[in-house]
Amino acid sequence: MLTLPSPSSSPPLTAQDPNSRKRQRSLSMQSEASSSSPKRSASQDPQSIQPNDVPTLSPEDMNPEIDAYMAEQGEDHGQAVPSRAASGWISQQKLQFVENGMKKEMRVGETWYIVSRRWYLRWRKAMTGEEDKEGRVEEKDLGPVDNTPLCDQRGQVTSDLIEHVDCEFVPEEVWVKLKDWYGEPKYPLPRKVIARGLMQEPMLELRPPTFKVHLLTSATIPGQSMSPKEVTVSSTDKIRDVRHAFAATLNPQKAASGQFRIWKISPDASTDQLLFSADTLRACGSTLLEDSDRTVDDELVDSSEVFVVEFINRDKWIVDPAEVTSLSDGAPAPTQPLPPPPPTQPGPLFNSGPDFFSKLQQRSAPTVGMSSVSPFSPSSGTVSKANPSTSRPKVQREPGTLGLGNMGNTCFMNSAIQCLAHTRELMDYFLSGVYQEELNPDNPLGMHGAVAQAFGALVSRIWDPESSMSSYTPREFKQTLQRFAPQFSGYQQHDSQELVAFLLDGLHEDLNRVLKKPYVEKPDWEGGGDKELVELANKSWEGYMMRNDSVVVDLFQGQYQSTLVCPECSKVSITFDPFMYLTLPLPVQKKWQHHVLYIPWDLEKPHARVPVELDRHSTFKDVRQLLGRWMGANPDNLLTLEVFNHQFYKNLDDTVACEDMSDSDVIVCFELPCNSQQSRTYKPQSDDPFVVAVFPCESMPSRVTYRPGPTPFGYPFITIIDQEQAKDPQAIYDAIADRLQRWTVHVRDLFTWEAGSADEMEPVQIPLSGAPVLDSVTEIKENGEVVTVEQEIPEGDIVDEKATVVREADEDDNMGLDSGAPRKIGFKRDLFTIRVQRGTQPYGVGYNTFGSNHGRYETLEQRAEASKDGTLLHPNDAFFIEFDDNVKSYYFGDDRNNWEFALWNKWDEFVHPELAASRKAASSKKQQGITLQDCLDEFTKEEQLGEDDLWYCPRCKKHQQATKRFDLWKVPDVLVVHLKRFSNSRMLRDKIDTFVDFPIEGLDLTEMVGERIVGKRLAAQGVDVQALGIGDLEEPLVYDLFAVDEHMGGLGGGHYRAYAFNHVTGKWYHFDDSYVTPSRPEAAVNANAYLLFYRRRTNHPLGGKSYAKIEEARAHAKAQAGRVTQEDSQLPTPPSEESLSRDEPEVASNPPTVLDWPTPNSISRSSPASSPLPLDDRPPSFEDALFDPLVQSSVGLEEIPLGATQLELPDPLSRGSPSSIDAEPDLENDDTDSPLYEPDAEDVDQYDTNQDFPQNSVRLRNAVFKREESVDDDGDTTDVMMTPAESELDDTDSAVYEMAEDHPAADTNEA
Repeated sequence: MLTLPSPSSSPPLTAQDPNSRKRQRSLSMQSEASSSSPKRSASQDPQSIQPNDVPTLSPEDMNPEIDAYMAEQGEDHGQAVPSRAASGWISQQKLQFVENGMKKEMRVGETWYIVSRRWYLRWRKAMTGEEDKEGRVEEKDLGPVDNTPLCDQRGQVTSDLIEHVDCEFVPEEVWVKLKDWYGEPKYPLPRKVIARGLMQEPMLELRPPTFKVHLLTSATIPGQSMSPKEVTVSSTDKIRDVRHAFAATLNPQKAASGQFRIWKISPDASTDQLLFSADTLRACGSTLLEDSDRTVDDELVDSSEVFVVEFINRDKWIVDPAEVTSLSDGAPAPTQPLPPPPPTQPGPLFNSGPDFFSKLQQRSAPTVGMSSVSPFSPSSGTVSKANPSTSRPKVQREPGTLGLGNMGNTCFMNSAIQCLAHTRELMDYFLSGVYQEELNPDNPLGMHGAVAQAFGALVSRIWDPESSMSSYTPREFKQTLQRFAPQFSGYQQHDSQELVAFLLDGLHEDLNRVLKKPYVEKPDWEGGGDKELVELANKSWEGYMMRNDSVVVDLFQGQYQSTLVCPECSKVSITFDPFMYLTLPLPVQKKWQHHVLYIPWDLEKPHARVPVELDRHSTFKDVRQLLGRWMGANPDNLLTLEVFNHQFYKNLDDTVACEDMSDSDVIVCFELPCNSQQSRTYKPQSDDPFVVAVFPCESMPSRVTYRPGPTPFGYPFITIIDQEQAKDPQAIYDAIADRLQRWTVHVRDLFTWEAGSADEMEPVQIPLSGAPVLDSVTEIKENGEVVTVEQEIPEGDIVDEKATVVREADEDDNMGLDSGAPRKIGFKRDLFTIRVQRGTQPYGVGYNTFGSNHGRYETLEQRAEASKDGTLLHPNDAFFIEFDDNVKSYYFGDDRNNWEFALWNKWDEFVHPELAASRKAASSKKQQGITLQDCLDEFTKEEQLGEDDLWYCPRCKKHQQATKRFDLWKVPDVLVVHLKRFSNSRMLRDKIDTFVDFPIEGLDLTEMVGERIVGKRLAAQGVDVQALGIGDLEEPLVYDLFAVDEHMGGLGGGHYRAYAFNHVTGKWYHFDDSYVTPSRPEAAVNANAYLLFYRRRTNHPLGGKSYAKIEEARAHAKAQAGRVTQEDSQLPTPPSEESLSRDEPEVASNPPTVLDWPTPNSISRSSPASSPLPLDDRPPSFEDALFDPLVQSSVGLEEIPLGATQLELPDPLSRGSPSSIDAEPDLENDDTDSPLYEPDAEDVDQYDTNQDFPQNSVRLRNAVFKREESVDDDGDTTDVMMTPAESELDDTDSAVYEMAEDHPAADTNEA
């Protein structure tokens, strides 16, 4: 970045209310990553390379400021250096200073820095003293800011740079402090705050453009190997500052004196070496970069550009501009071929030749000195060496097969444009020029017509039937796009569907036929039958059309029906709303799967390990609802918590999403005998019991140790203490001991027992009745036969056993033992010691918040002394029960015996039948696959609103969780289907890669469209459906696929491509940025399909009102052509050449078709060669342009009498449009082979082949004025150069116009 502000120039740092902060972040302004630090533009150039013809470089170690800095900081950047500034700052002050700085408002021109969120979270944890699952972080262990997760080895940013996800943004004053406290970072990432969009909102330029810079030498120096420099600037930097930055990177002294020139070369000519020889520069061609106050963004520069810096050597330049082949003149001469790059050199990012520099050149002949329109245009001293006769042959391409160059992660835009550009009816509308008549620049909701103008210019290039270009980089379109949609600024990947939505909406508002929108009140459903439903739908649509009427409405917009039903009073609400694209959910929503440890309150029921599967977007409220249904418990009595390191780590309440949990997290669910008080809708009551967490731990050692508190073990659990128990220490002890029964096998030994009396024994009846008891004996005989013999047991055996029991009882009596059963007296009182600690969160949540300070412990006796009402507990209390080592070992065991007596590692597996059935159904569905019809069924499925999306019932007068259903009511002519593959919720970003099978032909929606269904019912009842506005009920609603936008890869990356059907050639093509190849429609049906474009199959024309306007324009064009053809003085129409482009100017005559319309004017800032000049209003008529004083004075046209002069106009689309990918020279070639060349008979032998035009004609672009012999002609030949806007016509280009005073030309503004 250039001219970074100093810390002193930054605004004063003041704490601001975060709710009123107006910071605008740019998460999309991302071009090529920067690896350069603003403090170092040169890096370690060897001093040995100093031949006489090589300018001296300025090595880094010669910079005294850097020497002083390195002496202070030390050579090792990886170690933190203590700073004097850090003295006196405590952790809390540092935290407040940094957080206040991050909240401040961004201002244009400031410099902010990117900090890895991973490092920031570690730093914040060290400042707060927080200890999470990863343990505590000490400030001394932090080290400098570590941006390694964001960068590659060269320091170039590779991350998405999403704030609060990948990184944090800090102002410069905060960055300076972080350096003072922790040392110099290895990868500082400064970024400039720039103004973006129409509102000039301040945004952080996350990915500023980075350019490769070479050093020009007079000869190649063998044995030297240095990489080219990479210079990072801002897109808002001026060109003069950029030039100086390039030079200062190599030699600051000569850069300061201004003794340098900057050459722009083709990316294909760049190598992996710093030095660039003059011979290579002459051969490959280049263009001088001139000073200008225009910005990099204005010049439409991208990071693929390569520059060569030339310093004055011995008071002269190394190369003569006359010897350098201009980039605009094509390939270098065959005698000086460009050597191939080394095998290790990577290919260019974009397969492009001359780009934006070439397309900004003048249209004059190369032999005439050029006047710079743009600093990126060729210098006036550059002379063309290309010969028109030796230029490469043009390859004719089919219309609609133009590739779009990738400017760096702009594939999302290219694929979307290709799909829209192959919408036949939309192209007819734009290529016929109808959109020019319907521009609505005064619409406050539109983009002043700019988006429609830019899109029209772009599709005209795509469908140019005479262009020989294979690809074109839509820089002007992107500049217009980001002007009104700053979210698409820069070069970060975006969602193609979001671009399609914005573009269609922008085109709609720019072309809205409603100039002043009235207020329209939306009608309500007041009940009734099918007829009233149709009337409500029609009234809703008519109200919408009163404010919205455009080609987008005619083609892309349909209507859906939304039905809400109140669950309490059954009130039905029906509304009708328009849609421009149909977003369909995929019915294979990814499930959240986890195991929950369920602990019932009833000690007789075992604790179980329960697998659960829920929708990924569910919360733990849904988990408790599910477990309550499965386990037969009240969901309000269930408490869900996360356990980590023997403590409750997180309160999993209603607001916690299931997807926030990792697979390794331990989730427990406690069933309680009362309300768990975890729901956010719960209102506390005065008699609520205390829900207290209990943490088993070892006894605190008597000697001082380094442990912060007692050592917990096992599983924490929950106990319930009611208001009466809370006043009795013994009752509290018993409540805790009662819960311990679940976790030990020695349950009996938790109690104190006493012997029972004989009177308390209940007699046990021994049943002797019934079938006799049989004894069986199995015998194997000699022959191998097995025989089983059963016989009755003698009665005497049982009598003998009874006698034995009586005899043993007598012996017991003789020993003096009580024959009664043992009886529980109560829990033993020496099991554990209770310590109480008050926390800040319920259920004892918060890792290591308890037990970290011995002074916070209290005993129940201490609480009793301090209590006023006798209550021993407070909200958010937690119990730490301390066990002696011997007691712990007896009841639970220890680590040595793997806790052999504990039950917290033994869980029953419980799989509910509902889950088993769901898994079986999912497996079967996965084998069957998913179809587009399944997605449509999922879209129309009834669902219940969530608690965050309640509906206000006008009958109940309160918000309700109503059931909602969407249905298609009316479908458009062009249906855009958006498969909802991407999901962004909380911290999880994901993509569903499931294959969806969709039809190429014959998508039948007849049975899903409500208007048809209701219309057929009404027709069967004898109702006149035509009067209700329902069309032909017999024609099926069948759609055929014509384009697919696909996404490969995952979130935060991937690549977009498109398949599209070309209605001109009748073929399918695959569009991969600039690469276009023939394809098959079956190839488009794959798992990457994201946007589907369908056209309705019908017998009548599509487009409604727009189609009528297109036909009217076509009829007008034919009538105009017919009138002009009948003129007596008509010139013969020359035949069309095979390939016409800018360097092969010919006058083409083609039959007027929908493609034979002028290229629309673009209002974007660009050169004349790239797009027409901006116009505030419609272009002037042709005759007005001819008699314009500026034109006449500049070419001497006022001296030419135009009596019966006729003008033959070429087809603008027949001229090859220049491209950043394949720009071609604008050369006026010899016209002696043109059919319009008619020299005077007596002067034939005297014709000069270097003269551009015959002596009896005047050339206007590619037009020729024929002058009659009677006109007084002084023999002068005039070359008239006009801008595209001045020569733009709204009529067929093959028409011939008579320009005479008594025969006025046709009104060209009617088309």
